[in-house]
Amino acid sequence: MAWEGSDRRERLPANWAALVAACKAKAGGRCEWRLPSGARCPRPGVDADHKGERDDHTKLQWLCRTHHNMKTSAENKAARFPKKPKGPRRPQRHPGDLT
Repeated sequence: MAWEGSDRRERLPANWAALVAACKAKAGGRCEWRLPSGARCPRPGVDADHKGERDDHTKLQWLCRTHHNMKTSAENKAARFPKKPKGPRRPQRHPGDLT
């Protein structure tokens, strides 16, 4: 994550290093991402990631760089392009209809 211009670091709790260490220890140092087969990713983890809200530091997971980047990218895309509500579309007039 690019930290330039971000206040994210200031919003981390004073015990952030301890939370990261506990997250890593709980995961055994291995990525906690679940593959489509249901098995855990075999790669070593490198990042503590928030499972829920960005400022909820109680639900952390330990992820490898690839899966952390995938998750972050999907979250950013969802924030930039919110899903449009589903439902019937309004009928449109045909451009050649002069009535």
